[in-house]
Amino acid sequence: MSKTLGLLRRWLPAIVVMVAIFAFSSVPANELPNFAWADTLVKKGGHMLGYGFLALTFLWALRDGRGNPRHGAVAAWLLTVLYACTDEFHQFFVPGRHSTIVDVGIDALGAAIALVVWSWATRRN
Repeated sequence: MSKTLGLLRRWLPAIVVMVAIFAFSSVPANELPNFAWADTLVKKGGHMLGYGFLALTFLWALRDGRGNPRHGAVAAWLLTVLYACTDEFHQFFVPGRHSTIVDVGIDALGAAIALVVWSWATRRN
C-alpha cells in the first residue's frame, strides 16, 4: 500500500495540472475573455506558464526514492509535449477553438524554459 501511496503522491500534482489544462481548453471560444491589445500575449503567456508548470510536475513524478529525477528533464519535456499534442487534438472538438502546431511549440518552449530554470537553480545550490 505504501508503494501505491508514494506513486500517487508523486503523480497527483501532474494529474491535477493536466485536468486544469483540459478544463481551460474545454472553454468554447465565445466564452473566453478578451484582453484587448494584450490578448495574444496573455493567452500565449498562459500557455507557456501552464505547460512550464506541467513539465515541473512531471519532473517531480519521475524522481526516484532519493528525490532525484530518475529520467531527467528530457523525459519530463517529452511527456509535456506529448500532452500538448493531445490537448491540441482535444481543442479541435471545442466550439470556436482550433488546433495549431504553433501552440504546441509555445507549450514546448514554456516547458523547456521552466526545466532550464529549474536545472540552473538546483545546480547553483
